[in-house]
Amino acid sequence: MDLKHQYWLEENKSFHLRFYHWLNILDPLLLLASEGEIRNARDLLSRCDQVSANTDKEKKVKQAWNVSLSSVHPDNGSIIPLLFRPPAFFPAAAPLVLATLLPHTKVFPSFFWQCIFQTYIAGFNLANQNASVEKSQQSFNHIMLCMGAVSYTACLSVMPEYLMKRYNLGSPTMQAFCRKFLPAPLLACMSAFNVMVVRSTESDHGIEVMDKKGNIVGVSKNAGAKAVKETAISRAALIGTSVAIPSIFMSFLQRKNVLRSFRAFTPVSYIVTVVAFGLMVPTSFSLFPQAGKITRDRLEQDIQLATTESELYYYRGV
Repeated sequence: MDLKHQYWLEENKSFHLRFYHWLNILDPLLLLASEGEIRNARDLLSRCDQVSANTDKEKKVKQAWNVSLSSVHPDNGSIIPLLFRPPAFFPAAAPLVLATLLPHTKVFPSFFWQCIFQTYIAGFNLANQNASVEKSQQSFNHIMLCMGAVSYTACLSVMPEYLMKRYNLGSPTMQAFCRKFLPAPLLACMSAFNVMVVRSTESDHGIEVMDKKGNIVGVSKNAGAKAVKETAISRAALIGTSVAIPSIFMSFLQRKNVLRSFRAFTPVSYIVTVVAFGLMVPTSFSLFPQAGKITRDRLEQDIQLATTESELYYYRGV
């Protein structure tokens, strides 16, 4: 069993513990680790008797865990591309979130930034999905499906802006609805849809499930569907909350007449958006365990016959 699987099985107990681990794993300085340093970290961990970072007090071992968890895929042991590693998510996605929320004067710039944002999210989903089963991910049909998902989500995400420009919806009520109320649930749904389409191979082909000792019991489509669903919910919570909190907070400041100057209002709204997004990244990643759990009666018949364990585990992906 891969060390990262074993780590998440043991360090999987509560939301607070997962949140603490993600705060360490999402450190952007981990992106500076070279390929040699990553492999050295893996070698060091393979020689350790204890796999729990909580019980090992050696600084080098803890750092090795952070480097490994942030850079290496647990299913195939490959090094994740730099731009799609978890520590790169906030630095790369935060500017794109701001760009998509700018009050664009035309529809095309809004559509352009939505395409860039949805493309990055799709790449991140693909690089961090469960890869325990060979799924022919680079097939023409799957590539076209991912491209269609990016285009579809980008088009729907700019729909409020398009409707305002197309039908000249200039009333304060319609502007408040299209720019303050609608973006959060719409972007949340599009982010969840992005995950479900890009990672659809997991529910189509299945993923490996294992017992608590890490022994592979079989390949389950039901577990794959559950992994995709949980990740879609976490991504919807991330994007939806990151968009909703600044809108609610800035509306509150307007009602209290705290910010009277537009020059002050704009930078404050950007700061609040970045802070909300930064807090929601580790929070959303911690909503569900990385080592997901599924009961035996929810699995396929052949897997039920292959084990007497009441609960089995799978790697959910990020």
